[in-house]
Amino acid sequence: MKYQICVSGAASGETVKEAHDLAYALGAEIAKAGKTLLTGATVGLPHYAAQGFFSVKNSKGVSIGFSPASSYREHVATYRLPTKEFDYINFTSMEYVGRDVHLVRSADAVITVGGRMGSLHEFATALESRKVCGILLGSGGLADYAATLLKYIEAPGAKDVIYDTDPKRLVSKVVEALDKHYADFHDVDYARDEIAPDEIHTKRRG
Repeated sequence: MKYQICVSGAASGETVKEAHDLAYALGAEIAKAGKTLLTGATVGLPHYAAQGFFSVKNSKGVSIGFSPASSYREHVATYRLPTKEFDYINFTSMEYVGRDVHLVRSADAVITVGGRMGSLHEFATALESRKVCGILLGSGGLADYAATLLKYIEAPGAKDVIYDTDPKRLVSKVVEALDKHYADFHDVDYARDEIAPDEIHTKRRG
């Protein structure tokens, strides 16, 4: 399945300098896995992830950016955000806070690399939304404090958060968790006309 995996991380600051290669590797691994990359269509670590994704030739995946702007003109001229590395940009018109929620809610999984307050907002939204969450340890910022935070602050799905120091292993673990989460979808083509709604509900409960 072509899962939608969001890479969340700082747009600026120390973690961008320290972890840009890790973010790039995350994007590349998501592309190699043939999955869809979601980012905030912004600069910094999410942009490095989009560049890494873009660098993988013949990838079957798609790169989608969720912009805080309401149009291409506003995205480029007002927010001064990139466009090249995206197959499609969703102009949410929600500014940054609203964009974050829309981005996370559209994802099947969220991987945090580095990160500041905006990434914390996305991480909290992902937990509350019961998304599969991955943390790239060693990338600084929120990523390296997330486990401590969850040790003292109760959150839904905290025990299921996936941690790893290696981008390739982390993406593999996240995809494996998604496979388990969507196990009931793998054996049924829900788009087939001959499958009745009652059968779909039965198989989902099954």
